Amino acid sequence: MKIDSLEYNTEREKLIIPEYGRHLQKMVNHAISIEDKEERNKIAKSIIDVMGNLQPHLRDVPEFQHKLWDQLMIMSDFKLDVDTPVPVLTKEKLEERPEPLDYPQNHPKYRFYGNNIKRMIDVAKQWEDGDLKNALIFTIANHMKKCYLNWNKDTVEDEAIFQHLFELSKGAINLKGTSEDLTDSSDLMKGKKKRHTNKRSHRSRKKRN
Repeated sequence: MKIDSLEYNTEREKLIIPEYGRHLQKMVNHAISIEDKEERNKIAKSIIDVMGNLQPHLRDVPEFQHKLWDQLMIMSDFKLDVDTPVPVLTKEKLEERPEPLDYPQNHPKYRFYGNNIKRMIDVAKQWEDGDLKNALIFTIANHMKKCYLNWNKDTVEDEAIFQHLFELSKGAINLKGTSEDLTDSSDLMKGKKKRHTNKRSHRSRKKRN
């Protein structure tokens, strides 16, 4: 055998979907070259059957059949003109870029509060003034204080929480100067300290055992 006749992968055509292999890609290329559309339809159906046989547990699932036809179009670089049983992917749709997502956090410097706090503040802003709204606002403020303490802090002044709440609500909620205090830091952190104590006790028991 002459070395000159050897064919290296680096010299071959690049496979569009490598997991189907080079022989299947050659079948697709052959189907593109067929002039008779009826014959192309038969060859395309045969190619779909071969692709399905590679994953027999999925070949009869309708959604999977749709996926196979999409993959066939991709492998043909959308040059295969055949009648398909389902609407297939187009080149324009494949190359379409998704719309950029808005960053959900409006105040990155206060991200330790989480997005749920911002949603609760937005809800509170819509409520009518009264005892229920005030109760919700102080519940939010206490939860913010707990979040702040969980953010590796030993203590925080209520005025700081009121200022953050004022900023996050864009000035709609103002507790600055209020005579009512938030829950004491030590009470808010009791649950956290208890969990840490239980973890230490568990490790100690494991060491003794």
